[in-house]
Amino acid sequence: MSFPSLGLSPALLLGVNDKAYVKPTPIQLAAIPAALQGRDVLGSAQTGTGKTVAFALPLLQLLEVKPMIGVRRPRALVVVPTRELSTQVGEEIRSLGAHLSPALKVSIVFGGVSINPQLLRLRGGTDIVVATPGRLLDLVAHNALDLSFVEMLVLDEADRLLDLGFAEELARILALLPAARQNLFFSATFPPAVQTLAQQLLRDPLRVTVTPEPLSEPDIAQRAIAVDAPNRTQLLRHLIQQNHWSRVLVFVATSHGAEMIADKLRKARINAEPFHGQLSQGKRSQVLADFKASRVKVVIATDVAARGLDIALLPVVVNYDLPRSALDYTHRIGRTGRAGESGVAISFVSAESQAHFHLIEKRQRLNLPLEQIAGFEPTPTSSPVAAAGGGIKGKRPSKKDKLRAALSLRA
Repeated sequence: MSFPSLGLSPALLLGVNDKAYVKPTPIQLAAIPAALQGRDVLGSAQTGTGKTVAFALPLLQLLEVKPMIGVRRPRALVVVPTRELSTQVGEEIRSLGAHLSPALKVSIVFGGVSINPQLLRLRGGTDIVVATPGRLLDLVAHNALDLSFVEMLVLDEADRLLDLGFAEELARILALLPAARQNLFFSATFPPAVQTLAQQLLRDPLRVTVTPEPLSEPDIAQRAIAVDAPNRTQLLRHLIQQNHWSRVLVFVATSHGAEMIADKLRKARINAEPFHGQLSQGKRSQVLADFKASRVKVVIATDVAARGLDIALLPVVVNYDLPRSALDYTHRIGRTGRAGESGVAISFVSAESQAHFHLIEKRQRLNLPLEQIAGFEPTPTSSPVAAAGGGIKGKRPSKKDKLRAALSLRA
């Protein structure tokens, strides 16, 4: 099937043509006709399956066929978990709706920046709001947004919204919306909290599940390298220099770690920048722009960058610190091997993190040999010790385990 066969307006087909989208993806084929009929949609789809277009086109057509008379108030609301995703989604909606007449105003709002410019831009009203939860509620509190006219609600990456602790904010947002509305709900996974939210939110939804076909699986070579924790930065520097990597995205556990590693790489004359939630939005945007333009070779990021970023031709991802969950592992390595390109994903595994890595392997159905790099061989140890500072949920030592360990040290 083609986009014209989905019942889209001529103006939106021009927008699709501008984006060079030739053939609808499976989630677009299933979701767009149902959404155009006014049905709620429950979509299970990973990043890269085309879900933004799947909700953006019906959203735009809804507003096109029923134009607002009088004062502009938001009639479509898209709620996303991160600043970067809000910008990505908002720009996609603007591009697809570029040929609509009259033009629709798309407002992208997020926290981490001054609220005043956003208040000024909303003074003339808006048609579509793409927002992170906290800033959306701030703007409502400032009387800059009235959500009582919203006709379509999109929750994008619902599992991530709940993972980041937005459950209370989502409940407050839902209470501000009219009961009679259309809901489009997308989530990569459906843990119990997401299932409960879907049951509360949706009315007789069309359920769409997109499983990537084997031939379309990303071409990502996954590797695991055994290394002592204190030697990871030196190993990272060695791999970058030895392999002549043009760009590398490195994931770490903390903002402090990102700053520290970036500083050490810069001292070794490797152009590196940290990327984490404590940076200003202006700084984060600049780092991403420099990274995409290859002005920065290495970005050291916390999991704020694990979803919603589309960096073309990114060759390498490194898990300097292992993620806390197998799902986050998938999202991290999914930053490479996109759009038909190949990529490499490397995980550093120390004695302290070995048990956690085996759990990730089990849940991902992997069996990666632990490589050793000459000059960075790990110190022999009798058995892995428990990871400090967190580790695997449910795998922390009990009081009895700690007591046994203390007694063994005294023996």
